[in-house]
Amino acid sequence: MRKGIIDRFEGEYAVIEFDGKTEDILKSELPAEVKTGDTLIFEDGKVIIDTEDTDSRKEEIDSLMDELFEE
Repeated sequence: MRKGIIDRFEGEYAVIEFDGKTEDILKSELPAEVKTGDTLIFEDGKVIIDTEDTDSRKEEIDSLMDELFEE
């Protein structure tokens, strides 16, 4: 099993970060509903969106942004 985070999209590719390194993977090989910031699990030839990890990271980022922009 590998876990990666979608960094961005470039044309027909998704740039996915795996342990600090990026790989370009065809968007057609990913679930149709993927978006930037999603955590993906690659296992046994399947790709699944890890919604729990994605939501957890989003909450952490939102919290950090709130702290940064407090008045």
